[in-house]
Amino acid sequence: MSAIEASRKMTFRDAVREGIRSALQNDSRVFLMGEDVGHYGGCFAVSRGLLAEFGKERIRDTPLAESTFVGAGIGAALGGMRPIVEIMTCNFSLLALDQIMNTAATLLHMSGGQFNVPLVIRLATGGGKQLAAQHSHSLEGWYAHIPGIKVVTPATLEDGYGMLATALADPDPVLIFENQTLYIMEGELPANAGPADICSAQVRCEGKDASILTYGASLHKSLEAAANLAEQGISVEVVDLRVLRPLDDATILRSVTKTHRTLIVDEGWRSGGISAEIAARIQEQAFYELDRPVARLCAAEVPIPYAKHLEQAALPQVETIIAAVQNLVYSHG
Repeated sequence: MSAIEASRKMTFRDAVREGIRSALQNDSRVFLMGEDVGHYGGCFAVSRGLLAEFGKERIRDTPLAESTFVGAGIGAALGGMRPIVEIMTCNFSLLALDQIMNTAATLLHMSGGQFNVPLVIRLATGGGKQLAAQHSHSLEGWYAHIPGIKVVTPATLEDGYGMLATALADPDPVLIFENQTLYIMEGELPANAGPADICSAQVRCEGKDASILTYGASLHKSLEAAANLAEQGISVEVVDLRVLRPLDDATILRSVTKTHRTLIVDEGWRSGGISAEIAARIQEQAFYELDRPVARLCAAEVPIPYAKHLEQAALPQVETIIAAVQNLVYSHG
């Protein structure tokens, strides 16, 4: 987007589409492939209109065969292309886990540094849209366990637009998890929006009484909770993790050291999740800065329900975030 253009109001979906369009325009090696990305315009309408604009060689519909087309993306990356592979939901990525973990993430190591795999995989993640258990889980924390890849979680229009360009420039695989409830979120994309950092967390709201560490859709719930708590006289700092591998320990620890109370909000499951890793790092590196044990608010340990009221109950919500922070600040147990 030209820097002379005014900021434009758009949805998160539009911002992601603009990021893809810009990549396609700026580099002839870039192409998009995945299920329904062409004629249908993408399962979440992110790629709508791109087939007509760029043609079938660069906007490629694939069969419902995740292992096959992720493998094709790896081959294209090794051949000098810059593929963007879209997997409809992160649940379906498990069908391509062998390609992602055993090939894309390991090839640089196993080739003695001879072969990079500059592959970008975009995945819809998270619940909240009544798509039931096979389409609604948050598996980004699982992938953050794997060396050899980066895992990023854009939650703002600037990151939805700009993280793709940085990911495409990376010599190694990058997985971009886009929370499906964010696609309809409206905002302003600044005129100077460009490539976005995929290495660091960002403080989205300054505070002094407690820190909330979160990402994705839970960022916006946390910001709403922080505004509510401010009216109660509780000053909350909200840190957007943005990148789950590698974690930005420095930004996390600065916030913890500042507020001395920490809540991690994660739509993934609590057991063995990314929230446990973050809590462990805080305990290892800033234990004596803590006035209270690190608290975690995660998805219920169940397959995400289809029924709306049960789905909402299974996920962190503004009200439960508020209650968790209040417990951190007021409890002396």
